[in-house]
Amino acid sequence: MKQIKTLLIAAVMFLAANEMSAQTKSAHIDVNDLLSKMPEMTSAKAQLDKLSKTLDTEYSTMVTEYQTKMKKYEGEAEKSTPAINETRAKEMQDMGQRIQQFRDGATKQLQEKEVEIVKPIMDKAKAAIQKVGKAKGYQYVMDSASLILADGQDLMVDVKKELGF
Repeated sequence: MKQIKTLLIAAVMFLAANEMSAQTKSAHIDVNDLLSKMPEMTSAKAQLDKLSKTLDTEYSTMVTEYQTKMKKYEGEAEKSTPAINETRAKEMQDMGQRIQQFRDGATKQLQEKEVEIVKPIMDKAKAAIQKVGKAKGYQYVMDSASLILADGQDLMVDVKKELGF
């Protein structure tokens, strides 16, 4: 009798789980692939590349100047007085710190600019994914980049159409 009761409970739970999974609709989309194909992302990437090159050029100029001075001061060190050498060492240390601060600031500036430029594009993509997902009756839309198995509906074509490309 106990076994029958256990089997009956297991069968009810199995049927309930089956019913729940049959009612849940899910789809997937590769968000990174979508973002990379959006025309706005090409423009954003160009802006970020331009800023990055500007900052890299300025950084390289500072490093070259530092290296040139260092060679000059090392070459003149034997002929210079200890006071001059100490002043030059302090100057080089300060210059090294400025270069480090510039590098840190440039990295932060580039990251902030990336967030500023890319966030609206990501928001637009997310809104389109949500709109298409809801219109097609999906309760869940997952990023296929993190899925192990993605046999469900791929919304890429529909979302691209929603975004106009």
